[in-house]
Amino acid sequence: MKRTLLLLLLPVLTLRAASADPVASFQEALAQTEKIQGPARGSCTEQAGIRRFEEFLSHLDEKTAREETEKVYAPNAFLNDTLKTIHGAPAIRDYFIKTAKGLDSMTVAFDDMAVSGRNYYFRWTMDTRMKNLARGKTVRTIGITMVRFDSEGRVILHQDFWDSAQGVWEHVPGVGAAIRWIRAKI
Repeated sequence: MKRTLLLLLLPVLTLRAASADPVASFQEALAQTEKIQGPARGSCTEQAGIRRFEEFLSHLDEKTAREETEKVYAPNAFLNDTLKTIHGAPAIRDYFIKTAKGLDSMTVAFDDMAVSGRNYYFRWTMDTRMKNLARGKTVRTIGITMVRFDSEGRVILHQDFWDSAQGVWEHVPGVGAAIRWIRAKI
């Protein structure tokens, strides 16, 4: 039984081991962005940054990723979407392009936003239809994204908090069956 479980989890464990510690990366990004001045609260720059961020992710596709990423994200931005940790707007752009190529569609509805200090929290509902996963069905997930902006209203820190197992991994052949089996046993 334990051996079977280990064999089922091996792809997930291997993928996790190959990436840097996401908690340490996030904490480092928090420390690095702490001294970067964001836009004044209530300013046109703040409102424009919020609007650009929401519009960008609302209907992400390859064209939007290619043309808009570097308008939304600062050159040295940090992004962790629970699947991958990325540094720098060019790398974020390339990641979004690659992600968009694997999608039939993705929409994000922003349900709520809260601000605490320099941190902006966006609560959202995401619908994705992936070309090679979930048999073309729309997968709905919920999450929260924490964002920090620079003085120009560009994102310098983007940390997602969502269940990527439900959103992606449950739909990967083999891995999905293992995750569903584990959830049934809990």
